[in-house]
Amino acid sequence: MLHVIAIITAKPGQREALLALVRANLAAVRAEEGCLEYGPAVDVPEFGPPQTPLGPDSFMVIEKWASPEALRAHGAAPHMRAYGEASRDLVAARAVHVLAGA
Repeated sequence: MLHVIAIITAKPGQREALLALVRANLAAVRAEEGCLEYGPAVDVPEFGPPQTPLGPDSFMVIEKWASPEALRAHGAAPHMRAYGEASRDLVAARAVHVLAGA
């Protein structure tokens, strides 16, 4: 199993527009073979220590995939290519961490 943490930073003031695109794609992604978990998450407001806030323009997508092949197929899926095109002008930065259990 692979764990994926994608940290997405929208251009200033565009987080909600970007999250709307992510949410619109959830059903298609969750229906993919090998998708075990996939969903966006934002900061809990004013949680305090030990939280390290992502900030008002950022969010994470937390994912679990059954295999490397399933994750690669996800990246090549038509709905993900369409999401990439639709979100291109909204994204300021993206960091994707692909992890294995230790």
